[in-house]
Amino acid sequence: MAGRERIELKSLDEVRAMRRAGLVVAAALAEVRAALVPGATTAQLDAVAARVIASSGATPSFLGYEGYPATICVSVNDEVVHGIPGERVVRAGDLVSVDCGAIVDGWHGDSAFSTVVGEGDPADEALVATTEAAMWAGVAALAGGDRIGVVGEAVEDLVDSGPVRYGIVQDYVGHGIGTAMHQPPDVPNYRLRPRGHRVTPGMVLAVEPMLTRGSGDTHELADGWTVVTDDGSRAAHWEHTVAVLEGALWVLTAEDGGAARLGERGVRTATPV
Repeated sequence: MAGRERIELKSLDEVRAMRRAGLVVAAALAEVRAALVPGATTAQLDAVAARVIASSGATPSFLGYEGYPATICVSVNDEVVHGIPGERVVRAGDLVSVDCGAIVDGWHGDSAFSTVVGEGDPADEALVATTEAAMWAGVAALAGGDRIGVVGEAVEDLVDSGPVRYGIVQDYVGHGIGTAMHQPPDVPNYRLRPRGHRVTPGMVLAVEPMLTRGSGDTHELADGWTVVTDDGSRAAHWEHTVAVLEGALWVLTAEDGGAARLGERGVRTATPV
């Protein structure tokens, strides 16, 4: 444990155990992405993820969490996060974000992606690409970073460097993860003072920026879960679970451990066996 918030630091063996959960999440999201076509319902996507998780001998992190009724979150268009799967039909041009978590032997993995279904608005495609790039910038910043605040600084710098002004959602942030899905420390996607806890080997963090084409202001719907933008603008959400190791990072929910995207940024990745 570290700090007054009792941050759970993991041994290398525990990180390896978390990798197994991360790979289940990666497999579930890959199957959901393949099924994400015009005409599919969000409930059908949920069933795909449930099947993959069950067939892997894992347990969904989300199902039953504080009463949440589904295996994944599916958020469409102006929905930012926590969209509940149901009878909604996905249509060509929709911007869809999918968030998934799984538990293996008591350890959690958590990841999310966004995509535009079929032919869509190039502005939505740009939002998705920028949000993904912001996530990888935040992850990469942990390599050699001094404080957790480097993540938000990197996200904000990436967003501000582009030609389009996007809103950064501040109401929802990344988090520690391990024997529980949400643990200290918080991992904001924006600059703040103080800059948070020291980045320490053994930390495992979920980095998850959420951007919008308008304001970053949001509110929760009457279902008690679905979060939407106040101004009706479309939103995107990307997330990976990343372990901070001695001299390297390991992206536990990426099939390649993050090697390709972090390698582009000169960041060393470790894939212990």
